Amino acid sequence: MEVLKSSFICTTPFNTQPSKPSKNPRSKTKPVIVLSSVTPDPWTLSDGNLEKPKPKSKNPKNPLSDDNARRIIKAKAQYLSALRRNQGSRAQTPKWIRRTPEQMVQYMEDDRNGNLYGRHVVAAIQRVRSLSRKPEGSYDIREVMGSFVTKLSFSEMCIVLKEQKGWRQVRDFFSWMKLQLSYRPSVIVYTIVLRMYGQVGKIKLAEQTFLEMLEAGCEPDEVACGTMLCAYARWGRHKAMLSFYSAVQERGLTLSVAVYNFMLSSLQKKSLHEDVMDMWRQMLDKGVAPNHFSYTVIISSFVKGGLAEEAFRTFDEMKSFGFVPEEVTYSLLISLSSKKGNQDNGLRLYEDMKLQGRTPSNFTCASLLTLHYKNEDYSKALSLFSEMERKKIVADEVIYGLLIRIYGKLGLYEDAQKTFEEIEKLGLLSNEKTYIAMAQIHLNSGNFEKALGILEQMRSKNIWFSRFAFIVSLQCYVMKEDLSSAEATFQALSKTGPPDANCCKKMLNLYMKLGLNEKAKDFIIQIRKDQVEFDEELLKTVMKVYCTLGMLRDAEHLIEEVSRSRSFEDSKLIQALSMAMDGDIRRLPRTEGAFEPLDQPGTMAFGFVLSLYLTDGNGSNAEEKLKMLLKTANGLSVASQLVCKFIREGKKLTYVVA
Repeated sequence: MEVLKSSFICTTPFNTQPSKPSKNPRSKTKPVIVLSSVTPDPWTLSDGNLEKPKPKSKNPKNPLSDDNARRIIKAKAQYLSALRRNQGSRAQTPKWIRRTPEQMVQYMEDDRNGNLYGRHVVAAIQRVRSLSRKPEGSYDIREVMGSFVTKLSFSEMCIVLKEQKGWRQVRDFFSWMKLQLSYRPSVIVYTIVLRMYGQVGKIKLAEQTFLEMLEAGCEPDEVACGTMLCAYARWGRHKAMLSFYSAVQERGLTLSVAVYNFMLSSLQKKSLHEDVMDMWRQMLDKGVAPNHFSYTVIISSFVKGGLAEEAFRTFDEMKSFGFVPEEVTYSLLISLSSKKGNQDNGLRLYEDMKLQGRTPSNFTCASLLTLHYKNEDYSKALSLFSEMERKKIVADEVIYGLLIRIYGKLGLYEDAQKTFEEIEKLGLLSNEKTYIAMAQIHLNSGNFEKALGILEQMRSKNIWFSRFAFIVSLQCYVMKEDLSSAEATFQALSKTGPPDANCCKKMLNLYMKLGLNEKAKDFIIQIRKDQVEFDEELLKTVMKVYCTLGMLRDAEHLIEEVSRSRSFEDSKLIQALSMAMDGDIRRLPRTEGAFEPLDQPGTMAFGFVLSLYLTDGNGSNAEEKLKMLLKTANGLSVASQLVCKFIREGKKLTYVVA
């Protein structure tokens, strides 16, 4: 690509002035031609014979490239198209349109027998193709094609080259072709060679051929450049492709939508969504009209790139131009709606997809089921599953897993178990999420033994344990009160990342339930050292441990530390604990000069603080907090409840009561 950049991008200028079509009056087709026979058309591809005059041009001093070949081909196509449109009793009609069915059969037979191109052209095609059976280097192409010298015109040699199926035969025949007297350098013939090299991934040969075309004085057009770009795109040479594309842009060439589609698709396959979006914008700026495939690719990149608004806007634009979206496009947008929790939009897309006659895939149904599951609309989820059965859409493991979760939410544990067994019988059970879903259902029903059995079954099949699997295992062992297994699982969970607050709370509850106060104390020290992020539930559990063990100083440090955390900025419990610890009566809530009654967080905070001082033996501070409590509107009632609670716990209250 370095050689190509230096020769093509830097030193070879493009013809930036577009070629003007010829004004030859014969190229204009009249609506009705009153002739009884077909006259020969003037658009004949040059065979390279210099004695044959070129078509007339308005500006002979500035001839078009390739002896006007591309213009001739396009004009001839327009000529034939006009003839087909203007058919009638007196219209000029090509011979092949006037053929009867029997004559058409004979026409196809002639093609097979070599009468269409000419027998010598078909013989040349077959001769070159036969070289594929010979080892490379075992033949001399000049000897093989010796009998065809001077027999093939330039256009016929192009036909032979185009009909080859192997890149070696294209290379060898092209080298022979350049030695013939009728050969003239042409963008068309070089494009044929570039296309073959690009199809088989011979990028280096394609680059060398492109440079040879430049050296031969052939000006590359949008077809040749597009062929080169498609070769880069097909084989994942994205850096070279983007560099070449920049050179093409600088010279003002406008590529076809097919070339853009090739590049967009290639970039998307490598998840280069930013590059896809950039090229999409450049394509629109160039005025290239996107087609159905272009919209499908860019919507997918917008979704995967996280640009939801752009994806939906482009989807609406696609429909406004009359393109019917593919099922995969609907599926991606329904999945996006599911992640955003937008149920109405997801259902609207699903109904639109059915109206367009698109059959939903498993992925689409799974996205809709997930949407219903998140919104707790279980009746619609079960209805969708019934619809899948009617339409004979085969459910996969993901859909069965969602169905199991829905049964679990509805409390239909037997149905969930039957579905799980059905998946196993069908041989679809392989995903860790399905096992965990069933284990959770058993755990929620209080049957931790069955949940552990599911996890052991999963382990026996060497299915990888995720972090969530360790969390479910820990919950099972805590419920079973299996301390050693719970501790081992907690250690394994810690290796996957910092444990969450809920797991720490369950371990603390297990230690306190088994009366292992010292282990609970050491555990708290460890999780604070590991900087586990606290939530209110874990804070309450730790405060209970501190109250039981009389760890007043540790409690004060914890409250001070947690109060600085952003996650507790609006926590009423932290505010109440700080107020109770400070003993500042002015911080009690007031209304018109009177103290308001304590809410539930305030009651809990005073309970923690009083318990801490009582356990620590600090009666004077406990008395101050109790007096502060009694000043609130419901203080006497709260104090009575706390005293009864402390008596049940065996705390000494003589100095407080006195």
